[in-house]
Amino acid sequence: MSESRIPFAFHPIAHVRSPYARRIDAPHQSTVVAGTESGDVVEAVIEFVADFPAAAFRDLAGFERIWLLFVFDRSEGWKAEVRPPRGGGKRSVLATRSPHRPNALGLSAVSLVAIEGNTLRVRGIDLLDGTPILDIKPYVPYADAFPTSAAGWIDALDAQQGRQSAPGPKRPRTKVIAPKA
Repeated sequence: MSESRIPFAFHPIAHVRSPYARRIDAPHQSTVVAGTESGDVVEAVIEFVADFPAAAFRDLAGFERIWLLFVFDRSEGWKAEVRPPRGGGKRSVLATRSPHRPNALGLSAVSLVAIEGNTLRVRGIDLLDGTPILDIKPYVPYADAFPTSAAGWIDALDAQQGRQSAPGPKRPRTKVIAPKA
């Protein structure tokens, strides 16, 4: 069977307006906010691009959660193995949620607070300000939740460190400049 390469073209339908300007400011997961500046789940706005029809999102009213499909637009390439923030050594990139992925695509489930004009107000965001949103889908509990599913190497870390023990954002290291001789 031959491999075929079909070109894909995606265009943002919206952008995130969040309080997180830099990667080190945002939580690693939308539900794990320990270590962030406020320590709280924050609100953000999903702002649709000009002329995006409200008819495309009006029926999201009544959904408690939505999926955001987005681009890690500040990713700087990828490697086959990465070191997850929870530790445990290097892991296959596709077995992690690293932003440095072969196609730099991300998925995040957030709480939908309100639909306001041409925007969605959401809570529990882990995306940076300006992140391009490619698509939005409703979270459907009977189809999207599998709480008893095995989670591979993460289950072993949970047993060792406690469930949802993901660290908060990393703080920048202080740059030490050696004095000139």
